[in-house]
Amino acid sequence: SGDKVKPMPIAELIRLPGAKEIMVTFFCYCALESTAGLWASSFLTFHHGLDAQTAAACASLFYIGITAGRALNGFIAERFSDTVLTRAGFVIMGVGVLTLLIPLGKIAAMAGLIILGAGCAPTYPCIIHATPIRFGRAKSQAFIGVQMASAYMGTTLMPPLFGLIANHISPGLYPAYMTLILLLMVIMHERVVKATSAA
Repeated sequence: SGDKVKPMPIAELIRLPGAKEIMVTFFCYCALESTAGLWASSFLTFHHGLDAQTAAACASLFYIGITAGRALNGFIAERFSDTVLTRAGFVIMGVGVLTLLIPLGKIAAMAGLIILGAGCAPTYPCIIHATPIRFGRAKSQAFIGVQMASAYMGTTLMPPLFGLIANHISPGLYPAYMTLILLLMVIMHERVVKATSAA
């Protein structure tokens, strides 16, 4: 077909129901994933007394959690909707940050990183996959671009911000920082679901 879909201006995209909220959701997800990965070893060293080498090795547990979670997600993706999988991921992330928040020692902190990673697994692919369903196929490419821009902002801005907090207050605030990001992400995602199912 010779019909060209006219690209939609960003200002127009942002005005669509749920658009701003999905951008904040994506910003938060990438902020959480990048902060969790980059600051895990510092948290384990300064807060749990691990030596730097062990802490660096243990920080990779977070990525092992993501990898295992993504593999599992691949198997169950056909059976559940993107919204259900994303919500399940949020619950698992919540268990992960809670495990890091409660002072249960080194082993629990390591387990918390794996759980957090496993919870992160469905979020990114499910939100991307749900874009054409939520916002329409014609707008989905432009929308994915806007979401990616939000993602890069989260990755770029939030880990250095935690660096300032770690240096000036304490690296022990690592789980609390991620809890706040997770709460905002959950609220925004639920608003997206509401806005786009009503649209």
